[in-house]
Amino acid sequence: MAVISSYKSYGLKIFNGTSGAAVPSMRLVPGAWTTDDKENTMTYDDEGAGQGLSCADCRQLHCHRHDKRYPGFCPTESLDPHEREDLVDLYSSDGPDGRLARAAAEVEGAYYGKLTRVEETVAFARRLGVTRIGIASCLGLIEETRVLVRIIKLAGFETVAALCKVGSVDKTEIGIPETLKIKQGGFEACCNPVLQARLLNRENTGLNIIMGLCVGHDALFCRHAEAPTTTLVVKDRVLGHNPVACLYTVGTYSARLLDESRLRTL
Repeated sequence: MAVISSYKSYGLKIFNGTSGAAVPSMRLVPGAWTTDDKENTMTYDDEGAGQGLSCADCRQLHCHRHDKRYPGFCPTESLDPHEREDLVDLYSSDGPDGRLARAAAEVEGAYYGKLTRVEETVAFARRLGVTRIGIASCLGLIEETRVLVRIIKLAGFETVAALCKVGSVDKTEIGIPETLKIKQGGFEACCNPVLQARLLNRENTGLNIIMGLCVGHDALFCRHAEAPTTTLVVKDRVLGHNPVACLYTVGTYSARLLDESRLRTL
């Protein structure tokens, strides 16, 4: 059980989904918040929750511009000075982490709100100094990948693409039952993100781009890829590869996302 005094001054709020006003009590997952506006306190019952407060609970965001103040649970406040110094050294170094960090920051600063993600990826690759870009593509996005290849070549880079079905291994060979095939009764290749990564590794790509790999397959690709990997398309078969759309509409069309009993059956 944790109690936060003067919770309003920390910028912590609980919303009722319509007006945004604080409500006396609201069940969240995990744990339960109870607010008392009269006493200006907030109580969090984390029994069985397995976690406490984190960045998602903060409404101050003081770490961004130092224009408010850190809440008591902020990890920035408890960060060991030696670790902070180590991070600064890491990002300012001439090693791969430093080059990636500065290239990303330069693209953000130079083109904030001016370029599409595709153009930002080109600018990022340019600042990294790479010559060959790998593309790990979903079969369902092969036409979009062909367009991307054309754009990357026009920008002056070499490209090599690896399709998710490369290797042509039937799903049943890796233990997936026939009943879980999209089309049952015939050959259906499983996705092969490890081979995708190996093929791009053999081509010595300097940067890889993910084009709509399945949830989990993208993680496998990143585990086995040797070059740094950025994502251009995140697969969402329901929302036209725009998964954040359901978060925008969680108070209306996507309300099922807040159905705890349903979520626990997925």
